[in-house]
Amino acid sequence: MVLTPRGLRFAGRIWPCTIGRGGVTSDKREGDGATPRGQHRITGLLYRPDRLAPPAPWAQPIRPGDLWSDDPAQPDYNRKVRAPYPGSHEDLRRADPFYDLVLLTDWNAPPTTPGKGSAIFLHRWRCPGYPTEGCIALRPDHLHRIARMAPPGTPLHVP
Repeated sequence: MVLTPRGLRFAGRIWPCTIGRGGVTSDKREGDGATPRGQHRITGLLYRPDRLAPPAPWAQPIRPGDLWSDDPAQPDYNRKVRAPYPGSHEDLRRADPFYDLVLLTDWNAPPTTPGKGSAIFLHRWRCPGYPTEGCIALRPDHLHRIARMAPPGTPLHVP
C-alpha cells in the first residue's frame, strides 16, 4: 500500500481515501490531526461482530468495553485496553459505523513513545474529502475489500 495524492495505491488500483486534517507529517504528535509519514505495516484487523461477519479469518471482534488508549501518561499508551480505563481513550465500539471495521497499523508501536501519536488506523470515511484525526479513511466497500486482501505484515508507505 502506498498513499498517493490520488488515493491509496494497493492491489493494482487507486482507492480514494482521506487523511488527517493536519496533512502528512514527519513529526507526529498526539492530537495534531496529522497522518504520520513513514514505512508502516498492517498489524491487525478489528470488526464489530454485531454489525458484520468476520471479514477475514484473522479478524478479531470488537467487544463491548474495548478501548484504545491515547493517554501518553499511561503505560499502555497506543494499545487496545478494556473499560474501565483510568486514562484518556477512544471507544472502539462506537455508535456510528466508522470503527465497524478497522485495520491497525504499527505506528508508534512497539515500543511506544509517549506523545508521538496513537490510533493510526485505516477505517471507514465519513464522506469523500472529510478529514480524519490522522487515520486513513476509505469508502466502506473499498475498506472491506482491502481488509480481505491485506493480512498482517502488509506494508503501508506514507511518503
